[in-house]
Amino acid sequence: MSLPPLSPEQLVKPRHFELRMSLIFGTLFISLGTHLPYFPLWLQAKGFHAEQIAVILAAPMFLRVVTTPLLTTLADRARDRANVYVALVAASLLLSAGYFLTPTYAMVLAVSLALTVVWTPHSPIADSLALSGVRRFGSNYASMRKWGSICYLCANVAGGFILAATGPQAVPVIILLALGAALVAGLLAPRMGRPRKASPLSAAEIQHAAPSLFNAYFLYFTFGVGIITASHAFLYGFVSIYWKSIGISDSVVGLLWAWGVVSEVCMFLSFNRIFASVSVVKVMVIAGIGSIVRWIIFPLVWPLGLGIAGFFAVQSLHSVTVAMVLIGLQRMIAETVSEERTGAAQGIAYFFNGFFMAAVTLASGPLYDRLGVDGFLVMIPIAIAGLVLIGLAARSAPKRPVRGGDERSLVDETRHTVAGK
Repeated sequence: MSLPPLSPEQLVKPRHFELRMSLIFGTLFISLGTHLPYFPLWLQAKGFHAEQIAVILAAPMFLRVVTTPLLTTLADRARDRANVYVALVAASLLLSAGYFLTPTYAMVLAVSLALTVVWTPHSPIADSLALSGVRRFGSNYASMRKWGSICYLCANVAGGFILAATGPQAVPVIILLALGAALVAGLLAPRMGRPRKASPLSAAEIQHAAPSLFNAYFLYFTFGVGIITASHAFLYGFVSIYWKSIGISDSVVGLLWAWGVVSEVCMFLSFNRIFASVSVVKVMVIAGIGSIVRWIIFPLVWPLGLGIAGFFAVQSLHSVTVAMVLIGLQRMIAETVSEERTGAAQGIAYFFNGFFMAAVTLASGPLYDRLGVDGFLVMIPIAIAGLVLIGLAARSAPKRPVRGGDERSLVDETRHTVAGK
């Protein structure tokens, strides 16, 4: 089916398009770069125990895998996606103020659930706007999207130093201010009209194209990716709390998180030179084995006296266990899914990743309560299960790819978060 025609207005490139999209990506990821590493510390400081923290973190994950595709569909059907983006950022800003209310368990859970509905769609809608510029005007996606990664990294580092000076009570303040900056940038968003192609996570596209994607290779592969990704849930939910419990300062915690992101970026920059000739299944096997090694080593770092340097070394494995998973998933989709069904494939992968991540996050609270850092050992069989599924995918792989892709472009664009970053 041919794409709908562009209107005369849509053929005119908005002024400073790349700069305006770079501002949107940059401001978007400041709040995300604060929430992931430091929100669990704020919850602990407010007196919540590990099981309650796990529920507060996991419940929004279950909800967002349902609501995000619906809202991206709404954005696709609106007069302009930028207007929906602004409305969602404004709603997020207002709801984030709920964290300044009396922090009872019920209140924080309710705010987190409401906030995730309007917060999670920011990234796919911004991606959709940027990719419209790529298709219509030849804009460079990576040059715009890189500012999201840079600002995410800066938020990791700066957040640690701010918390070292003020304590965890600064976390809601940083998130509120970051969302305020995102709202200002959103008001400057280029108006692109309706998209010719649905957003990557659009429920309409998933419903239309998903049945043709339900073959053994695609399902085994995306299940495997989702489960390997989910083995990181214990890290995301409780590693900051663990690091603080053994006396590591907030500023160093921020640097450790940032080092993981730096390692990811290094993999994206070097992947083509190292793994261009390696099959996508082998890429994913390397990522799965890296995850197993990471969860074996992590609980041993401090008892063996390897200190903070040991944690930096283990965080370097982020390049293998996260970046290679993202690249491997996108390569599989590019090689085996026809272009008109790519958005649906992305949406299905998002659903699997989100669901499995939420389930393991929910289990991570009791694990941390009972086992502490040894809870990482429970992530080992989860990563092994993902590897087994990748092995089953290899047995049912198609003999030839649907189409060849531009590998360099693929790696540049893969950085958008499939696990919710």
